[in-house]
Amino acid sequence: MNIFIMILVALFMAGYYLMDSPSQTVAKHETEYAVSRSDLRTVAQCATALHNAQINGTEFNDICIEQNGLVSEFICLDNKLKITNCEIVKNKKPAFSYIITATHPIDVNDHNAMMEVLETHYADAGTFGLLNDGMIMSGGTSLRRQIPAEIVKNMELVDGQLVYLTQYEIPDAGTVYDIAPTPDVICPVGTAKAYRFGRWQCVGYNTKTDCGGDMIWDSDLYECVADESRKPLCADAQTAVMVDSVWECIDPFPDKICPDKMVARLNYNTLEWECVMDPSATTNAKKCTHITSGAVYGALGATLRVPQTSCTDCERMVVDNDTCTATCVPDPARLNDTRCYPGVATECSGPTRAFYFGFPSSGYIESVEAVANVSVPLGKSYAQNRRFNCLDCGAGEIDASRSMPPYVAVCK
Repeated sequence: MNIFIMILVALFMAGYYLMDSPSQTVAKHETEYAVSRSDLRTVAQCATALHNAQINGTEFNDICIEQNGLVSEFICLDNKLKITNCEIVKNKKPAFSYIITATHPIDVNDHNAMMEVLETHYADAGTFGLLNDGMIMSGGTSLRRQIPAEIVKNMELVDGQLVYLTQYEIPDAGTVYDIAPTPDVICPVGTAKAYRFGRWQCVGYNTKTDCGGDMIWDSDLYECVADESRKPLCADAQTAVMVDSVWECIDPFPDKICPDKMVARLNYNTLEWECVMDPSATTNAKKCTHITSGAVYGALGATLRVPQTSCTDCERMVVDNDTCTATCVPDPARLNDTRCYPGVATECSGPTRAFYFGFPSSGYIESVEAVANVSVPLGKSYAQNRRFNCLDCGAGEIDASRSMPPYVAVCK
């Protein structure tokens, strides 16, 4: 009888343990979604890094460029929105100047996930998003930015590509960029002092720089010099000289005297020396080589932390001719553009209504000369969207003494 009771007790305890003990099964978490989001975010990070390298005049040669089919170009348009050269010819600038970067088409099944990445990490970019029917769909906003048809045709853009578009202004001609006085820099062992991007920096001796043609990087001079190891053996009475960064064997210079502003050059068709215009005497001004990004007003990406220089449809980019610093300032001329202000501009007038610009911060205001002597409110009742907005005072009226439409509007 005791044995029988002991068996029942043992069975009861075993059942209690099996029913109340925690499960020993390890949950299998799905990782495909996280991996896909990480891959798409990497594509966006690579695109922004290449785009900002173009803006700052630096090089970005990561393997992700080839993996994602990235291309980045300077494209300029004339008044008829046709492709033209990005330079000033006879003191005439192109009507529109763009920097545009594009990836290969994103898989259609990943479009929603990519829009989530853009909304999470690049909500303030404005002109960075997926291309759809000639429009850039950005994350975190319902507005779309249209790309000129000539750019779409020239770069052969298709729907589904991740596109970053930035408009800039070519600086005026005749500007000389002097080295600004800066405090001396003491560099640690293994580095050397060099003036780069407008300031003194410490760079490593093993800086890798690609030189074209028969040129090689000189780590002491920090510039490309002729590679003597590639110098050819020329025939009798010939000399090896550098022509457009390539060694060539040419005949010695004859006793040929050329007029002022002309130089002697060998005609390779007739193999005779002739006088041609000195190319160093041309006055055509090129675009600014290095543009410092000073038009960033918003949160940066969480990982890359690279500047995103993009002006809205209500702004224009201004480049300082002395420092090559680019800033975005309000452009009242675009009030009638529906992409800037969706309503009817003429209806926002009278004693109770006036336009104001959605200034994002006090730092932005400091760069706008038009409101240098005006007190600009930044309260919660004012939008900070970097666009023009209509202030409606309702039963009240606009305070003319404190307002300056279309930049500032204050109700009494």
